[in-house]
Amino acid sequence: MTVAESSASAPLISVVIAVFNGAETMQRCIDSVSVQTYAAKELIVIDGGSTDGTVEMLRQNESKLAYWESGADRGIYHAWNKGIAHARGEWICFLGADDYFWRTDVLERMAPVLSRAYPPVRVVYGEVLRTNRLGEEVVRVGEHWQSAKETFNQVINIPHPGLMHHRSLFAEYGAFDESFRIAGDYELLLRELRDGNALFVPGLVVAGVQHGGVSATPQGRLLSLVESRRAQRMHGIKRPGRVWVVAYTKALIRLWLWRALGSRIAPYVFDFGRLISGKSPYWTRQ
Repeated sequence: MTVAESSASAPLISVVIAVFNGAETMQRCIDSVSVQTYAAKELIVIDGGSTDGTVEMLRQNESKLAYWESGADRGIYHAWNKGIAHARGEWICFLGADDYFWRTDVLERMAPVLSRAYPPVRVVYGEVLRTNRLGEEVVRVGEHWQSAKETFNQVINIPHPGLMHHRSLFAEYGAFDESFRIAGDYELLLRELRDGNALFVPGLVVAGVQHGGVSATPQGRLLSLVESRRAQRMHGIKRPGRVWVVAYTKALIRLWLWRALGSRIAPYVFDFGRLISGKSPYWTRQ
């Protein structure tokens, strides 16, 4: 389906993927988009100048891509901003090379919700499953907005992979702030959700996210919280809330234990703490 053929009942959805040296998982990501049963979609890939075979893979998949390019960039948010410039969809979602749509009917199930959501709501999301390299579920992320909104101004608690942004968000607020390394998606959402509302789609797992990357380490988690606090100050939230303070304290303790015990032992200690608090193992299942 072309842009001209899309309609209010079947809005065009642009999927933007940022990748750098992601040959190991990139094909899975591309395939998860191309096999979607929903026709009104387009796939845009921005590569940061990969040297591991990713560019060759993109050339082999050109028939599945509405647009792609490869060249040096300033990080994931710069890449996503490049993608926005080429996106034609009414709704835009973002994936990393390690992410993938969970089922073939994700967009088909999402589309009717999107057609009814705008204009009162411009952010729509479902659940995300964090998985290990074997594709096994490690933890499920995503909760109803009525619950999430209570602490959203303290920590990011709605999953960003596959989250749907109405294109008017970017027309009104501009692009991602490239000064952030990890929390640029949170800062963008704060522009809308500091005082606004989002819509949660219950029972819909949008994407699988392979555990890893900068934000999955103790150092990355701490940096994410520091950047989140900077984003909050930018939007007039002068003091950190209790939830942020607790999360920051835990992140400091984890980082200290990681350095003291090493990367082999520390995950078991972290998961022991999760088990005694009634949570499932996370750190040892990567």
